[in-house]
Amino acid sequence: MIRQMEVLETEDPLGRYRSELFAHCYRMLGSHHDAEDVLQEVSLRALRGRAGFEGRSSLRTWLHRIAVNACLNELDHKERRIMPVDYGPAAGPDDGFDNRLEDVLWVEPTPSDPQQRAEYLVSIELAFIVAVQHLPANQRAALIMFDVLGFSAAEIAEAMATTPASVNSALQRARERLTAVLPAHSQRAQLADLGDAGQRELVNRYTAALEHRNMDALLALLTEDATWSMPPLPNWYRGKSSIVAFLAAGPFTQTWRHIPTQANGQLAVASYLRDDTGAYTAYALDVIEIRGDRIASVVAFLSPDVFAAFGLPRNFSADR
Repeated sequence: MIRQMEVLETEDPLGRYRSELFAHCYRMLGSHHDAEDVLQEVSLRALRGRAGFEGRSSLRTWLHRIAVNACLNELDHKERRIMPVDYGPAAGPDDGFDNRLEDVLWVEPTPSDPQQRAEYLVSIELAFIVAVQHLPANQRAALIMFDVLGFSAAEIAEAMATTPASVNSALQRARERLTAVLPAHSQRAQLADLGDAGQRELVNRYTAALEHRNMDALLALLTEDATWSMPPLPNWYRGKSSIVAFLAAGPFTQTWRHIPTQANGQLAVASYLRDDTGAYTAYALDVIEIRGDRIASVVAFLSPDVFAAFGLPRNFSADR
């Protein structure tokens, strides 16, 4: 009866689980915008069904059951989301720029949610999100519900209308796949080792190098095997020589300003391009992966539409 009242007495049918449910949808779908849309559908289903909620399971279990099925329905009619490294081989130093591929479903970034427990942040890191997009939908759902959200095989089986044996089989295959592709250390662990002061210094050096077009300073921040990609452009670059050629031909010909932020539990920088009037306009969200005290990857999402979700301005004047 208490559980029923918890559903019935709140104006928001998702209540205190909204943030957790959004993260569940984002992990499943790899898209901030798709997760928002599906979460709205979850909210509507919960609103319609809450009068019939009998409390045989916890409210949290009931809501996640709705969420996982809404995500599975969404995945039934969509291709999996990818990154440029999945699309094709790395570009060489002398390769030109390809056109944006707007018809490809790219993985999208999402803000780091301070309401989420610290251990949950590992499972929204880009490496994890990209890896689970390679899993079949049933394996993806089983892995996220068991390893991330802590549901039992029996609870997952009931939610997905299958058997605990099938859930355990899906879990085994999913874990084998992720073990093969995930880095040995999470960004959460790397950031903890670097410390708050080290993180600030790294971001400051990164933005200063870009704003002052200081190639040597930027290269000093990169690992030897660093990668740089810019979805929805399919081009991506590996190694310092290829990145130098790209930067010299592209970003280092422009004038930039930056605002530090966080995305996917990682360091991130909002990049603003100076226009003909001298104002700065949102251009890219750079999500940074570190290894030790160096940058191992920059994914510059050329998607100004995501800036609003991060509470970032779309533009600002030159005297900011």
